[in-house]
Amino acid sequence: MKQSKGSLAARAVIALVAASVLLLPLSGTASAKTPKPTQAQIDAAKKAEQAKQAAAAAAQAKLNSATQTLNQLAAVANKAAASYQQALNELAVATSKANAAQAHAIEAQAAVAQANRTIGQTASSAYKMGNGFSNLNSVLSANGPQDMVDRLSTLNKIGVGDAVILKRFQAAEVAAKEAKAEADRTKAAQAIATAKVAATKKIADEAKAAQQKEVDKLRALQNKLIAELTKAKNFRVTLEQQRQLAILEEQNAVTATKTTGQKSIWPNRGFTGRSTIRSTEAIRLKAVAYAKKQVLARWPYVWGAQGPKSFDCSGLVYAAYRAAGLGYPEWGRLNAALYFVATQRVPLNQLQAGDLLFYSYDGSVQNIHHITIYEGDEMMWEANSKRVGLIHSNMYSIKGLMPFGGRV
Repeated sequence: MKQSKGSLAARAVIALVAASVLLLPLSGTASAKTPKPTQAQIDAAKKAEQAKQAAAAAAQAKLNSATQTLNQLAAVANKAAASYQQALNELAVATSKANAAQAHAIEAQAAVAQANRTIGQTASSAYKMGNGFSNLNSVLSANGPQDMVDRLSTLNKIGVGDAVILKRFQAAEVAAKEAKAEADRTKAAQAIATAKVAATKKIADEAKAAQQKEVDKLRALQNKLIAELTKAKNFRVTLEQQRQLAILEEQNAVTATKTTGQKSIWPNRGFTGRSTIRSTEAIRLKAVAYAKKQVLARWPYVWGAQGPKSFDCSGLVYAAYRAAGLGYPEWGRLNAALYFVATQRVPLNQLQAGDLLFYSYDGSVQNIHHITIYEGDEMMWEANSKRVGLIHSNMYSIKGLMPFGGRV
């Protein structure tokens, strides 16, 4: 089967893009006895995801309602605050008027005091003039007609001035009392109104604060539900992707067993990989030691498994490097083909312990069906198949070896 270089390059790019989406390890896959994530597991994950979706929608509805109520309460609080400010302004006007009235009353009282002094002085003069007698006696004791006329004129002036002064005093006093009483009533009314508005504002503010607290609580709940929903969705997607990866490797392996004319080593068709590595020699040696330990423990081969007591080929590679210290997102659970494009190309004559070996039934990247961990001296550790299990074998014991290894 011949393919153009352009087709190979395009497929390599597609595989490289797929390799960039690293999959999270499944907590339940390690001890699973099923070959790969079952459809029932995926359906259960979908149901859990839908439940989280419904809970998140319900929380959103409550949040919308609470936010609407909050807006209404905010309007009430703002209106109460405006009324409160208006009451303060009215109180200031009333206080100014009361102060003016009080000043007027004080001025009137001063005028009355002055009038009292004038009346006293006039009465004293009249008394002296009349030598202690009545007004009539004062007139009768006049020395002649002209003196009598003068005395009558003086008495008349005293009476008229006294009356005017008294009337002014009484009018000023009444006006001052009325002004003060009106100012007092205005102050009392404004004080009551101010207290009422302040109480209304306090109630509105407390209601607004309580509602905001509820909104914050609902928003926190919603964020939590969204996070759980995302986690459930990712879990479901991971199950589906791992199932598809396991099925792909399984199909490729079955195809490889039925394909005739495979070469021991495929020619180089211009394969490229990562330009950098993520491991050190110490990490690679730890990965080899882990793989060796699993093989010697005679754990079974199970499609889609990645330990700790069962593995498939790519699951053993993933578990070995994870145990050696590589973690997500630098290191994820992929299939053999994706690991090929996600590692640095190493010629077969430059292999080191811990490098990965790949096998394809037609020499293409997309049809790589098997992956192993190189030990050295042309030997490798591998999870071979359901029939053979986990073994220690020669790198040339399986047909279809790719012309490059991969360094993590």
